[in-house]
Amino acid sequence: MSILIKNGYVIYGENLEIMKADIYIEGNKIVKVGKNLSAPADYVIDAKGKVISPGFINLHTHSPMGLFRGLADDLPLMDWLKNHIWPKEAKLTREYTKAGAYLGALEMIKTGTTAFLDMYFYMDAVAEVVLESGLRGYLSYGMIDLGEPDKTEKEIKVALETMKFIEKLNSERVEFVFGPHAPYTCSIALLKKVRELANEHKKLITIHVAETMTEIGQIAERYGRSPVVLLDDIGFLADDVIIAHGVWLDSKDIHILARHRVSIAHNPASNMKLASGVMPIERLLNAGVNIGLGTDGSASNNNLDMLEEMKIAALLHKVHNLDPTVADAKTIFKMATQNGAKALHLNAGVIKEGALADLVIIDFNQPHLRPINSVISHLVYSANGNDVETTIIDGKILMLDREVLTLDEEKILEKAEGVVKKLMG
Repeated sequence: MSILIKNGYVIYGENLEIMKADIYIEGNKIVKVGKNLSAPADYVIDAKGKVISPGFINLHTHSPMGLFRGLADDLPLMDWLKNHIWPKEAKLTREYTKAGAYLGALEMIKTGTTAFLDMYFYMDAVAEVVLESGLRGYLSYGMIDLGEPDKTEKEIKVALETMKFIEKLNSERVEFVFGPHAPYTCSIALLKKVRELANEHKKLITIHVAETMTEIGQIAERYGRSPVVLLDDIGFLADDVIIAHGVWLDSKDIHILARHRVSIAHNPASNMKLASGVMPIERLLNAGVNIGLGTDGSASNNNLDMLEEMKIAALLHKVHNLDPTVADAKTIFKMATQNGAKALHLNAGVIKEGALADLVIIDFNQPHLRPINSVISHLVYSANGNDVETTIIDGKILMLDREVLTLDEEKILEKAEGVVKKLMG
C-alpha cells in the first residue's frame, strides 16, 4: 500500500526541523519527504493546516489496567498495590485481560501512540489484540516470584511460553520482552536467569527500578545496597535493559546506568499521582542516559495520552528545579519519540527517508493550537490526545479523520463496562 500526505507541517529528522512538505509512504517505510511530491498512491491525505509528527512511543505501561481506571485514587503506591490493585488482578482471566487490552489499544490509537512497551499478565491475549489493532507492541509478562524457588520456575516457564506464542505470530509489530517486575519482588536467581535468557534469545528486558523510597529501603535492608548497584553486581545491566521510573537515583547509580547504556522510561504523571518522587532528569541527561517517556498504567495516571504526558513532564521538572529552562519542549518531545525508539532498538520515532512509517497527523485548525508560532511548543504545551486526527503505523492507516478503522469502538467500550461489573462483584 502507498500513501501520499500533502501540504502538512512536517517535523523532519532528528533535529526536529519544521518544514511545509509532503510525505510519500510505500509499504511500511517513508520513501520521500519533500515539496510538491507527485506519485501514484492508494491513499492521498490532505494535511493542510495540520502537523505530521512521528508517532509517540509509550515506553512503559500496563495497557489492560484501563479496567481499573478510577478504582483506587489518592493512595501511596504500596497501599494502592497491596490493598486494591493486586486483589482485583487476582480475579483477572484471559478474557477480562483481553477486554482491557482492547480498551488500551483503542485509547492509544486515538491519542497518537504508535508503539508501546507493556508489562502485564496473559500477554498472549494482549499480543492478539496488538496484531488485530495494527499497533506496534513490545510485550512482557510481569514476573514475580517473591523469593520462592517454586514460583521462580513457574514464572520462567510462563515467560518462555509467552515468548513462543508471540514468535509464532511471526509479526514484526509484536515483540516479546523479558519483564521481571522489580528487584524487590524478584529473587536474585530469577533476575540472573532472565539475564541469561535475554542473552540467549536476543530479547530486551524491562524492569521497575528505584520507583519509591520504600523500595530503596527494602533493597538496602535486604542486600545492603541500592537497586541499581544490586543489578550491576549480578551482571544484569546492559544496553538492552529499560528500567521504568528511576526516581530515587544517586550519583553512583546514574554513573552505572550511563556506563551500561541503560534506558529509562520516565513516568511523571504516575510518579506525581502516587507521590513517589521526581526523577533527577538534569543529572541523568548530563550523564548521557537515554530517557524515554511512559504513561504507566491507566490506574495510576489515569490515561494513556502521551501528549498530556509531555506537558506534565516539562512542567514537573521546571517547578521542581525552580528553573524554567529545564526540560525544554524539544528535549521532552524527543523523549516521547526518538528516545523511546532508541530504547527499543526501533527504526522509528523520527520522520525521514528510510524510517518506518509510524506517524500521526494532528489537527492544528483549532483555537488552542493557533497561531502556529512554534509547532513543538504547541505539541508539548497546548495539544492533547483528542487533537490527533490520523494514525499510521507500519504504513497502514489505523485511524482516519478520527475514525478507528481496525477496531470496533462501541463493542470495546461495552465489553469493558461488562467486565468491570463482574470484577467488582
